[in-house]
Amino acid sequence: MKKNIQNILVKSIGGSINILSYVAPKQSLALAYKLFSEPRKGKINKNRIPKTIQKCTIHTHTLHGQDFCTYHWEGNEKIILLAHGWESNASRWKKALPYLRKTGKTIIAMDAPAHGFNTNKEFNVPLYSEFIELLVKKYNPSIAIGHSIGGNALAYFQKNYSHNFEKLILLGAPSDFKIIMHNYFKMLGYNQRVQNQFQAYVWDRFNIKIDDFNASEFLKDCTINGIVAHDEKDYMVLVDEGKKIANSWKTSELILTKGLGHSMHDADLYNKIVAFIES
Repeated sequence: MKKNIQNILVKSIGGSINILSYVAPKQSLALAYKLFSEPRKGKINKNRIPKTIQKCTIHTHTLHGQDFCTYHWEGNEKIILLAHGWESNASRWKKALPYLRKTGKTIIAMDAPAHGFNTNKEFNVPLYSEFIELLVKKYNPSIAIGHSIGGNALAYFQKNYSHNFEKLILLGAPSDFKIIMHNYFKMLGYNQRVQNQFQAYVWDRFNIKIDDFNASEFLKDCTINGIVAHDEKDYMVLVDEGKKIANSWKTSELILTKGLGHSMHDADLYNKIVAFIES
């Protein structure tokens, strides 16, 4: 019953934006993009800081006049950079950290734009990649691990920036952005007018077509050794997405898991990742 009511409300919002697209197209586009780019959760309440990030050093960085945070667990001079996914934050690495810290390397986890302690409200992959670039220039990480859209952002970064990680690990990462867009359009019930406006906006702002925005394309010429791990029962990002990336990225190893869902938390998987990092 509750789910049905939520679906009706979502469709009502989409219907209102459809109507608005005929009388005020700029406003309808602004609303459609706002709904897509502003996460509903993933922020950290300063009065309820997760224990995971209470045990590290927090650093604040500035990008485009906005504050972005990173969380540091000190180790040796080698650095592992962690990028979380949509509507999450750096505390999502809680279960992975005990394994990664065994490597002795310094670990830096970032909050994505509009997540964690970050002060901005808008999330998009190009902005996420700009923040990754800022951290790469400052800390020169040798290894990067991305979960979900964090993995997509790392793939985008790898294609568009000059830094080469020594090793790259993607967990439950989506490949084709057009699938994400299709699901969003379908969920809201947008008409073709709104969809066309949205796609034109993405082109005008980011100079990329939605159909061309995919991790398998970004990594097809990548020669970095990597892992693409995906669960066969991931219903948020289907396993075919991971297979597309691995098939395109010739120097990667595909690891398929069973029963982990989208979170990908698993001791055996983390042990394989640590062995890969140390190899």
